[in-house]
Amino acid sequence: MNKLIIPENYKQRLDVYRTQKAIAFIKQTFQARLAAALNLKRVSAPLFVTESSGLNDNLNGYERPVTFDIPAVGESGQVVHSLAKWKRLALKEYRFYVGNGLYTDMNAIRRDEELDNIHSIYVDQWDWEKVITRDERTLDYLIDTVNKIVGVICDTNELLKIDFPELSATITRTVKAVTTQELEDMYPTLTPKERENAITKEYSTVLIMQIGKTLKSGKKHDGRAPDYDDWELNGDILIYNEVLDSALEISSMGIRVDEKSLDKQLRESGCDDRRTLPFHKMLLAGELPLTVGGGIGQSRLCMLMMSCAHIGEVQSSIWDKATLDGCREAGINLL
Repeated sequence: MNKLIIPENYKQRLDVYRTQKAIAFIKQTFQARLAAALNLKRVSAPLFVTESSGLNDNLNGYERPVTFDIPAVGESGQVVHSLAKWKRLALKEYRFYVGNGLYTDMNAIRRDEELDNIHSIYVDQWDWEKVITRDERTLDYLIDTVNKIVGVICDTNELLKIDFPELSATITRTVKAVTTQELEDMYPTLTPKERENAITKEYSTVLIMQIGKTLKSGKKHDGRAPDYDDWELNGDILIYNEVLDSALEISSMGIRVDEKSLDKQLRESGCDDRRTLPFHKMLLAGELPLTVGGGIGQSRLCMLMMSCAHIGEVQSSIWDKATLDGCREAGINLL
């Protein structure tokens, strides 16, 4: 079903050429400042991994990875959904130490994604991961890291508006941190997405924490794979999207599972079969570094700063006919 929204009186602020220049400015500026703020080094990352490695991100558990056979290897490959597990293994193999981390461009195909103004089957984000101590596995450390990321977002946005005076997006630096249970208590009659819209409309920049846990209502705010984030220590960064009058998720991140939390979450999710996979065996044996990490949407960040109504204005992808026709009629140019 087509879910295209055309905001009333919407008009693109930049032509195609200046759109491309602005995208390049945002990506170059943001990644350099993020690396400095979190002490990250850039690395190369895979587009696909072997199915048997257990390194692919299972997301909510129902999304199907794009899978293909590799005759020369004798195994099947999977296009990554994200690099949540791969990054942690890379930190070990590259011998990163506490306080240092990596970032990379992550390009993925999520074939089962429902298409709308902010969702595409093509995902582009900065994936990052950093080695921490066991004492830093706290909500305070998570919130401090989020504040640094939001600071970089705001700095990039202000610099963008100097070079592109046609743009005027406002992003709030102060972050409202709230757990999923606190959010349910605040808005008990609303759906999870409606709660996100309500709180971001009030506070502009929000960190929703502890995603994946079962709430008092017996439901979850949202699904989360059991083998990368610790459900007690994770969060999504949401920023109010004035153009669409809704919450825009910019980042999914968290302090990663240790041996204890992985064991607990695998049992609760009915995923004990994963214990035999190479990555999981290493983690349960305490052979991987303790880390914090996440993904930051490149196209999402661009559409927010450029006040775009559709993610296709800042990335090339494949769209259904209704979306193509609707955007064309509204004068919205999709790349």
